[in-house]
Amino acid sequence: MINSMVDLIAYSKEYDSLSEAIIHYEMFNSGESYEFVWKTMASQLEVMRMSVLQGIEGVHSSTGLSGGDAQKMNEYLKHHEPLVGSLVAKASRNAIATNEINASMGIICATPTAGSAGVLPGVLMALVEERNLSIEEQIRFLFVAGGIGYVIANNASISGAEGGCQAEIGSASAMCAAAVVDYMGGSVEMAVEACGMTIKNMLGLICDPVAGLVEVPCVKRNALGASQALVSADLALAGIRSRIPVDEVIETMYKVGLELPSKFRETGKGGLADTPTALRKQSEIFG
Repeated sequence: MINSMVDLIAYSKEYDSLSEAIIHYEMFNSGESYEFVWKTMASQLEVMRMSVLQGIEGVHSSTGLSGGDAQKMNEYLKHHEPLVGSLVAKASRNAIATNEINASMGIICATPTAGSAGVLPGVLMALVEERNLSIEEQIRFLFVAGGIGYVIANNASISGAEGGCQAEIGSASAMCAAAVVDYMGGSVEMAVEACGMTIKNMLGLICDPVAGLVEVPCVKRNALGASQALVSADLALAGIRSRIPVDEVIETMYKVGLELPSKFRETGKGGLADTPTALRKQSEIFG
């Protein structure tokens, strides 16, 4: 059984790759065939791809709190050289696109939640655009991310209501960072280190949705989470390691989440949700 990142590393040694290990573990848990598990992930990949493409074209939520920013970022990229480089900028654009689709009641793939659904497809589709990943590489990317998320979810939380935004954007970014490392040819140990460094940087991140809706600041946090994932991946690929083992980092995230006041855990009563502008918007939306 995989109950920790240490277990995941050990389990992966029995297979040719981390993605193969996670596929077989999913087969063991679900009782499904290799083909079924693969096709299911392939269908989720298509949902992610479409959410990015549709979001870039421009969508708006019914509340007016979000929309059109992915389209603006796309236009910016057409005419400017982004300061952070094209990969990070495109990942940010794609992440915003996905979450604007979510806010407009479109179809997205929760990775691991709807509120954090932009990070993984944001980075993956940017890599596809920049490095021309094959469909197989894309699907394996998602399996690695899923395996990392499995361990996080079973040892901490992926819920903003339970653990704050560190549990949502933090987990999504950590999953993504590990998947990037694996795609780049890094070892399983490196992938796990990228996960740990990402969560460390996001410890304590509160969940403070304006008017209780998954729009502000959620949409833009996905963009920043995508950039964090890529930075963490580079650090890990350089051989940099976390001084605190990743399993202890995950446990810390869980403890911090429990200690966060309720107003910082998706109740819409604290943080940015408690600003004068946010309260005015809430009144305008709900009356």
